Amino acid sequence: MGAFDTLRIANTSLGAHQVWLDALADNIANVNTVRSTDQDAFRATYVVLDPRADGGVDVEGFAQSSAEGRMVSAPDNPLADADGYVRMPDTDMSSQMSQLVMAQRGYQASVQVTKTAQDTYTAALQIGAR
Repeated sequence: MGAFDTLRIANTSLGAHQVWLDALADNIANVNTVRSTDQDAFRATYVVLDPRADGGVDVEGFAQSSAEGRMVSAPDNPLADADGYVRMPDTDMSSQMSQLVMAQRGYQASVQVTKTAQDTYTAALQIGAR
């Protein structure tokens, strides 16, 4: 492992966690998005990660939830069909919040690794300067 591999690996983790946090924020913001029954439901985005051989991680792509969503009876909603139904996303808020905590903790851990590595490299440079 090279001298700066720790920073590179932590940087890939920071990027992956940031993408995950962004996707979760969008999912949570749209958990109550109502659509008419002739439209697709809001589709939650899930980040697909790919481990790298050098210890880092890449964002491989994105997966989305079903466009079918779930039908909810809401006869007073202006988007309701003739039977009084609207289409809602099938996103589970508790799952999204749990993932949000995991993504935040992962991001914080990556920041701490970066800070510790920078402090170590700075100390090594100061020792070499003496």
